[in-house]
Order: sequence, then structure tokens, then C-alpha cells
Amino acid sequence: MKTFISILLMIIMCTACQFDLRKEDASSANVEIKVSRYDHLQYEATVLNSVSALQKMNLDFPRATKLLIEDVLVIGNVNDAEINERLCAYYSDTVLVRLMEDALAKYEDMSFIEKGLTNGFKALKKEIPDIPVPKVYSQISALNQSVVVEDSLLGFSIDKYMGADYPLYRRYYYDSQLRSMTPDRILPDCFTYYLFSLYPFHWETGFRTLFDIILYRGKINWVVRRILDIESNEELIGYTEEEREWCKKNKEKLWDWMKMRGHLTSTDPMVIRAYTHPDPNVLFKGEKVPPLIGLWLGTELIGEYIKKHPETSMIELLEQQDFRELLER
Repeated sequence: MKTFISILLMIIMCTACQFDLRKEDASSANVEIKVSRYDHLQYEATVLNSVSALQKMNLDFPRATKLLIEDVLVIGNVNDAEINERLCAYYSDTVLVRLMEDALAKYEDMSFIEKGLTNGFKALKKEIPDIPVPKVYSQISALNQSVVVEDSLLGFSIDKYMGADYPLYRRYYYDSQLRSMTPDRILPDCFTYYLFSLYPFHWETGFRTLFDIILYRGKINWVVRRILDIESNEELIGYTEEEREWCKKNKEKLWDWMKMRGHLTSTDPMVIRAYTHPDPNVLFKGEKVPPLIGLWLGTELIGEYIKKHPETSMIELLEQQDFRELLER
């Protein structure tokens, strides 16, 4: 009788496990991202003077319109009496009209972005079943912001991802900035900023050092690389082959040098910027280091930690705030 009860309990436990797995798989399998073309409405409302499109912007996308007007363009309050006229006037600039038309032509097909977003959020849901999946829309921000996030809303600006060789960019941006304005940056940027919003960096816990910041960015990068199945940290950052070789050659020497100079424990904004900015001003042995080198180092450290502690779940990593303890454990 005892044997029969034991077998019965084992069957029940196995069945329960299978049910949980099916439930988790279902939560990720149901994810399918469709990008809402808010950018189309913007063009129709402002360039084609479509009243119906303007109404749809306010009625169908009230939060996106509020974000655009108040936070992205900063042209007033969404409830201002003349805000619609102000919005249309803003987008009537001939250079901006050309940018809108070029962006809409380049991103006529969103299928590759939708596929990447769908696969990424499926991977996230598999690891973190309770993570919310946002509504995603594309917009034209007039070169103001690449990605905007508010609660369960995620918007990306197609005019900010026209490619490093887009002629108009040369008038406004440095080469270091152009590296991040390519179509292949849309997916990493969307997931990076969405995870920033869900797992923010807690400045209020005290003075934060360069070490804290690069490990925070490192854990976000590690998760983004994993869910998007990106081959290497160098590819995620966007390094050239020459910069990849530099990193491999100088990684440990640079780390020791940073410790010796006291940079890792520094809270100086200029020191932090030097390691986290697209245009670094750090010289190591007379050579300018690759851009965002601190973020690359942070991602490498998180990867090393995960190798030594494979039992660490993705949500445990994302919720971790004490980075020194994380590496000392």
C-alpha cells in the first residue's frame, strides 16, 4: 500500500510539473508583437493636413500623443487650445518633411522588427512569466528621442535609425553618434530601455560609482544579448573588428589600470562619462579606448559571474542591486 501511495504521489507531482511547464510555454507562445503605425498618422495629420488622422492620434493613441507633445517635442501641454496647430506647424519644416518621407519609405515593412520583438519577448516571458508585454508603436520624433517608454507602452522613432550613411545625419551628428543610428540597433535599444523602466538604477541608495554603473548596464546588456540571441558582447555594443581585437588584447590590463587609477570607485561624472559615452576621452597607453568600453567590461563581468553561478535566474540578476556582493559571492 505504501508503495502504491508513493507511486501515486510521484505521478501527481510529475503531472503538476508538466502542467506548470505547459502554462509557462503558453504564456510565451501567446506573445505576438504588432507594431502600431503611429508614424503614418503623424505624416497624414501634419503633412497631408488630415483632420481624421489628427483625431485618431488623440483618440486611438492618447498616451503616445501626450508623450510626443509634452516629453519628446516639448511644445506644450496636450490639452492646450492651439496644440494641434502648433504640432502641425512643427512638422511643416521642409527638412523634417523630407526626413519623414524617407523614414516611411525605409520602414514600409516592419515584419523584421515585429519578428525580433516577438521572439525577444517570448524569451523574456519564458524566463520571467509575469513580465508585462508592452504595446509597441513606431513614431517620428523629429530626431529628438530614439525610444520612449511609459508603463506598458513602448515607442521607437524610425527617423533615428536611418543608417550611419544617411546624408541628413551628417549635418547634425558626430561619427561616434552615427554608430547607434542604424536599423540593427532598434531591437537592442527597445529591450534595453524597456528593462531600464522595469528595473531602474537606484541612485537614492547613496553615491554610485563607476563600478556600480557599469555592472548595472552590464546586467541589462547580458539579458538583452541572451533574449535576442546575439553572438557576442562586442556585437551587442556594435564594435568593429579592430575594436574587438583591442578589447581581447587589453581587457585585463585595462581593468588593472582602472583599479590602480581609482576609476572604479570614482563618483566623478567626468570619469563615469569617459567609460560610458559613445565618444570616450580615455587614453590607455597612448591609445583612445573603444566607445562604451565600460559597458562592455560590465557585460563581460556579468557573463563571468553567470558562468560561475549558473543557478542565478534572470529575474534574480535583474533585481540585484548590490553589485559588489554579486561579484564577491
